[in-house]
Amino acid sequence: MKSIDEHIQKDQSEIQQARAEGNTGKVRHLEEELQSLKEYKDHHPGDQHDPTSLEMYCDTNPEAPECRVYDD
Repeated sequence: MKSIDEHIQKDQSEIQQARAEGNTGKVRHLEEELQSLKEYKDHHPGDQHDPTSLEMYCDTNPEAPECRVYDD
């Protein structure tokens, strides 16, 4: 994806398709991802890049060891 908005639109259309197919596991996964994307977008309104799963995780869990940033 080029932007977070494109990723959100893609997830929304895939959720509709998965619901039509009756794939509840995929729907649940995509809804969680969509929620994380929307939260990331709310926290970073000027940032339009498509965040990685690690970026979204660290946005909600900055104290996690894998999210720590050390200055030299």
